[in-house]
Order: sequence, then structure tokens, then C-alpha cells
Amino acid sequence: MSAFYDRMAATALRLISKFGQTATIKDVTAGSYDPVTGTGTPDTPIDQPAELILLDYSSQESGAKYAEGTQIKAGDKKILIAAKGLLWAPKLTSTITADGADWRIVNVKSSNPAGTPLVYEIHGRS
Repeated sequence: MSAFYDRMAATALRLISKFGQTATIKDVTAGSYDPVTGTGTPDTPIDQPAELILLDYSSQESGAKYAEGTQIKAGDKKILIAAKGLLWAPKLTSTITADGADWRIVNVKSSNPAGTPLVYEIHGRS
């Protein structure tokens, strides 16, 4: 069934590319520290292009809790990112630059049937 989900991931990428936009996911790879020499390497910023769609939350979603302990606030966006072609998955430490704004990730959900990521649903806050 993996071939089926690989085709589904390709379809998700094709549709999101057609109807969405290209954006950038940014994160930082932590540097290292050598306790013997007392020296370390600095953190390294990393980024990758991503195909995504920015959506407003519906009024029903806005009134409900989205994730344990958090609320959807005015201006928050639902960001759907095609998983196919990403070098690494978005994390809570990542930011997304899209539509002229930087979006901090509040929550990440993955649609991942049979171990094949199709899309990531991000709760983004600017």
C-alpha cells in the first residue's frame, strides 16, 4: 500500500502547488560544545522551500479549542504544507515565511497513513 500513499503524497503536492504558494520553513540546528576545550560551534540557521496554502480558521474552529491548552486567536492561520519534497518536517521551533509575514508554529498535525506523510496541518501565529 506504500505505492498508493506515495501517489497520494504526489497528488497533495501537485494540488497545493497549483492552488497555493511557495514559502520558506526556517529553523536552527543547535551548535555543539566541547567541554574539554571549552569551545563550541555556533547554531546554524537552516531553511527549505515548501508548498503551502494559508487558510483562515472557520468560525466554528475559532470558537473551539484547537490543541490542549491553547486557543485560536484573531489573525491565526491554518497552514497546510505538502509533505512530499521536504527535507525535514516542520517543528514547534520552526517558523514559516509566507504571504509577507513570519508565522510561528503553535501546533503541528501530520496526516501520515501507513508511515507516508501526506500533509502537515500547522496552527500558525504571526
